[in-house]
Amino acid sequence: MTTPAHQPTRHESPFRLSRERTPQQAGGTFALARRTRNVLRRVPVWTWRVLMHSVKASENARFNADPITGVDYFHDIDFVGDGIRAHRLDVISPHLPAGTSAAGSTGSLPVYVYFHGGGWTSGDKASLTKYCASQAEGGMVVVNVNYRKAPRFQMAHVLADANAALAWVRQNIAGYGGDGSRIILGGDSAGGQIAALLTAASFQPELARHHGLEPAVPGSDFKGLVQHCSVVDFSVFFEKGFVLSLNFIRMLLPGLRSGGGNSGRSRGIGGGLSPASGGRFGGSGAGRLEALRRGAGFLSPIEWLDSRFPPVFVTTSERDFFYAANLNFIARLREHSVPVDSLIYDWGNSNTEHTWQQDFRYPESQEVYRRLHAFVRKVAPAPAG
Repeated sequence: MTTPAHQPTRHESPFRLSRERTPQQAGGTFALARRTRNVLRRVPVWTWRVLMHSVKASENARFNADPITGVDYFHDIDFVGDGIRAHRLDVISPHLPAGTSAAGSTGSLPVYVYFHGGGWTSGDKASLTKYCASQAEGGMVVVNVNYRKAPRFQMAHVLADANAALAWVRQNIAGYGGDGSRIILGGDSAGGQIAALLTAASFQPELARHHGLEPAVPGSDFKGLVQHCSVVDFSVFFEKGFVLSLNFIRMLLPGLRSGGGNSGRSRGIGGGLSPASGGRFGGSGAGRLEALRRGAGFLSPIEWLDSRFPPVFVTTSERDFFYAANLNFIARLREHSVPVDSLIYDWGNSNTEHTWQQDFRYPESQEVYRRLHAFVRKVAPAPAG
């Protein structure tokens, strides 16, 4: 067991849930989206990046107002060793009693490993600090992870970073009071897709080989999966008028593979298996679209579900851009008899825009936290004795 490298920083299910309408908070990443929802169609990657960059500083301040006491913060731990911010994580743990050191802890708490969203191109763990601290208050050790981002890097790089973070957790988390055999993965939006795809790769060798991944944690150690407004079904990208352009898929795929680790097959959107294209996106327009569909199958967690998946907690709303994707995911989980707990708000809840869970001030967010704590207690109970 290794000891923490940093000293803690101290800061002084119904299917649909309806609530009374509460006043809409001003500002936020999706303020523009709220006003122009009916005209937002096929947003290009560059527009998304500009939008996210413009709100980053304000979100960090707003989401982290009034820091939580009673938890310990270990910031910016380098889980790879190369010194870049994309390979840093934070550990947030319940405050240990006076006279007790993290190094002397028993590693008895479940571990919640979280990946931030941002459309794979943006975002940072810093904006999720208070969200993660809120979960640590519920009796778990939380690991808040950064990763390399598109368009410079593709999905294989992102998954490699997420897997490296899990390797660090497996080796070191006992020193922070966490039990590395009781892991819950989670994330919002693109981060939820990362968590879900990493979970799937631990059970599906074909998926792991496709992304060049050797899972650092056995699937049996994943006790649960948390999904907040996640991109779990890429078939929605191909629907007419979807909010994001198909270039979000293209930027994550450097090219389609054939043979080798894929056994000459490529899984396509919709669950079917098709021959691999054998190259980059070339040929006719119809051929390029079909190749893109096949490639998207290796990004889409819904295509890789089976009965071995751990229990899942899904939160979404009718105001979420990925509402349909999440409903599809819930239905597919149930088809495979995977236990699923869901918290779904209808359109009348104005505080439930995409990734509303990050803003602790919303009563709907507080309800998510209560349900999440109960979910973790259920799926990762303390060992007997």
